[in-house]
Order: sequence, then C-alpha cells, then structure tokens
Amino acid sequence: MSDLILHHYPTSPFAEKIRLILGHKQLAWKSVLIPVIMPKPDVVALTGGYRRTPLLQIGADVYCDTALIADVLERRAPTPSLFPHERTGLIRTVAQWADSTLFWTAIAYAFQPAGMQAMFGKLPPEHLQAFGADRAAMRGNAPRMPVAEATANLTEYIDRLENMLADGKPYLFGALPGLADFSVYHPVWYVSRVQGLSTILERAPKLLAWLARMTAIGHGTAEKISSADAINICRDSTPLALETAVIDLHDIALGERVTITPTDYALDPVEGELVLASATELAVRRHDERAGTVTVHFPRNGYQL
Repeated sequence: MSDLILHHYPTSPFAEKIRLILGHKQLAWKSVLIPVIMPKPDVVALTGGYRRTPLLQIGADVYCDTALIADVLERRAPTPSLFPHERTGLIRTVAQWADSTLFWTAIAYAFQPAGMQAMFGKLPPEHLQAFGADRAAMRGNAPRMPVAEATANLTEYIDRLENMLADGKPYLFGALPGLADFSVYHPVWYVSRVQGLSTILERAPKLLAWLARMTAIGHGTAEKISSADAINICRDSTPLALETAVIDLHDIALGERVTITPTDYALDPVEGELVLASATELAVRRHDERAGTVTVHFPRNGYQL
C-alpha cells in the first residue's frame, strides 16, 4: 500500500484539520513542507496549477481539498470513524459550514491590523507585501469582510458552538469526535494562536475545553521527506484504475480534455483528460515532465467542469 504524503505548511488551518485527522486515525504519514505563497513549482508539477493547501499524495494520485482528503482517509482507515454517530448528513452539513462560513469569518477577524502585527510583525515589509498580494490573488481581489462584521459574526458563531457543547458532550455530536469537530477545529485553532485576539474565545469555556481535547489528539507519526522525493515517488508510480460510470450534466464524456476549477476562490484551472465524474468526485489525468502521469482528484461539491 502506497504511503500517505501530505504537502502542507505548519500555519495552514486546513492542513491542521488533516494533520489532526491523521492523528485521530493513528496513521503514519510523510510530510512535505511547501511554500506559503506562490511560486510553488513542485506543487504545480503534481497538480497542474491547483494552489490551495494541503494536498494528499498517494503514489501517482493527488487529492485536492480537505473535504475529499477526509473521505480518502476514512476509506483508508475506517476506524476510528469520522462519522461515529448516526447523523451523518448533519455532521457533513456542519463540516461544510465550518470549512466555508466559519473559516472565512475567522480569517477576516484574525487578519485585522492587530492580528497581522501579531502574526507577521517580525517579517520584512517586502515579505508581508508578497503575502498580501498572494492572498488577494487567491480571493480574486474580492473584498474581505469588515473587521466589525467579522467580530460580531464570529462572536455569534462561538456562542452557537458553546451551546452545542452545553449538555456536557465532550464533542459536538456526542462522546466521540467526528468530521464536524475537525472542520470546526481549524478556524478556532487559528484564532486561538493570534496573540491579543484569541481573547474572543474566553466567552466560551466549554469550547476552550473542547479545543484542548481536540489539540491533544496530535498529528500521528510523520516522517519528513523532500518535495523532490515526493515527485520521484509520483513518477515511479501508476495512477489507480478508476470506475468508468459518469454522472454528469455537461454532455462531457470520459477521455475528453477538460478543466476543473473551484467555484469560490483560488480559481486556477487544472487541465487534463477526464477519468472520473461520479456523484461525489471528479478527476483528470495529466502528464508532467517531472512527475510523470498523475491523476488529480477533486470533490464534486465546490468544483466545476
């Protein structure tokens, strides 16, 4: 069985979500640290242009977006499950809310001037400017939520989460952590790390206790490898054989050249031969001079052909 290779950087909230899931499932994995901002030539070699973090590589298959990565890890290691309770649909819905609405609210709150100073104050001005330009490009230059609105909304969301824990449950839906917990965790974790702004969490002691329990899960067993090593592993591997059924409304057949693009931000298209279009997943096969033949996978929700 091919190794799990996570391409990430330490301060990425979404990467923290996956690192914690790896720890929850007590999985061994290989760690490839990637640049925080573009250019990311080795990432592009594996994905064809996808710029979000993290990526999960298994041989010559590369999985994009933590919604899909979580499902891949669930298939790889079903126990302990990310769905330990009966309300799978509700768990997925809360997870999606956390990965979108809660995340962007937390980011807008954390990236106010005081937060930027706390997080990046020691960086040279040119580095800070490059980071800002990179993130503006990812957002498509869409305006960020005003600080006052972000603060008000985040306060309300924190109160809602505190209420979910009000009946003494250790986790959001019961005695065991599930996908919703890991998705809520990463925006809360990010805010908790911002000196001077993390005090917003003090209004929610049950949420802080939950945060400590989640953090204690850890990241499993990681071994550092270089991005060059990961590319060599990809080149020396063969992509998985995939199902042939197509569920699509675009009149596009398997084997056609297509692009797959996110529908919200970081709208960098990935082009390749369509090899999978199921109800839950899209995938294209492409060739790179360095990485060889690669299949790049995306969740169906949030991406378009």
